[in-house]
Amino acid sequence: MSLPLITGISGINQGMDNFKQHAYEIASSATKGGEDTADLAKSMMDLNTDQRQIEASVKVVQAIDEALGTILDTNA
Repeated sequence: MSLPLITGISGINQGMDNFKQHAYEIASSATKGGEDTADLAKSMMDLNTDQRQIEASVKVVQAIDEALGTILDTNA
């Protein structure tokens, strides 16, 4: 596997892990009655950041997939 592909997949996995953690924090805040709105707001912003990280990592993997497809088409 190529380093960029490994980096892209790692970025997706890390983003998903962070996304789950921040979603849990938001859900936990809701069950506590939303006492700390600053923490809730931070978790929501972090959730958005996680989403962007996942989307960027997916684009890396897609670019590699397209490049490999082009190479295979050229050699076929």
